[in-house]
Amino acid sequence: MTMPRQSRLALLLPLLLAPVLHAAAPPAPAKAATKPAPTLSEQLAAMKLRAIGPYRGGRVTAVAGVRGQAMTFYQGATGGGVLKTTDGGATWEPVSDKDLRTGSIGAIAVADADPNVVYVGTGESCIRGNLSSGDGVYKSTDAGQTWTNVGLPETRQISQVIVHPRDPETVWVAAQGQPWAPSAERGVYKSTDGGKTWRKTLYVNDTTGASDLAIDPTNPRIFYAALWQHGRRPWTMESGGESS
Repeated sequence: MTMPRQSRLALLLPLLLAPVLHAAAPPAPAKAATKPAPTLSEQLAAMKLRAIGPYRGGRVTAVAGVRGQAMTFYQGATGGGVLKTTDGGATWEPVSDKDLRTGSIGAIAVADADPNVVYVGTGESCIRGNLSSGDGVYKSTDAGQTWTNVGLPETRQISQVIVHPRDPETVWVAAQGQPWAPSAERGVYKSTDGGKTWRKTLYVNDTTGASDLAIDPTNPRIFYAALWQHGRRPWTMESGGESS
């Protein structure tokens, strides 16, 4: 049976128009490229540093902020003791003069769990020819108004103090030790009673001290310690060695 002409055209029409419709179809939109997250350097690029003081005796060796108090900071100097600001550096107050027996500060740590608890390690860790030694660790329980020496007087030069993020009574100290002679007081110390007693948890030898200490922010059971074999002489400095 012969198909009517109109029916044949109706069947052929879609086939004839398909290439035309396909060619006229707009291209699919390209997927937008995923922009990489900005690096820390890029995030901080717009920030500008400016001096906020204070005038002090010697180099700045320690700075500590207070979690939850954006305008409160402590600063330690090699010859100026501990100073505190509560207005972002507009004014500074010396808070250590009446209680600390040394002006040389090596480290400051504020307890995250209780900002009233502050630990200071005395004796700067940068052992230059004109350094002053410290007399151990001081603790404040009233945000720096008063201080009590809580031990480790023979560590002499303290490079770092770290407080447990959830327990203000648990604290670690990195001690470089006596810079002018071998010293058995070098190494890492830990206290779980706020400084009443100390236990040495890392020690290599009497010429190698702990020059830095870091805690894993996600797991306070994990620590990293840097060790430095060193010694200071009036005419030179011995830096580095097999024990470093």
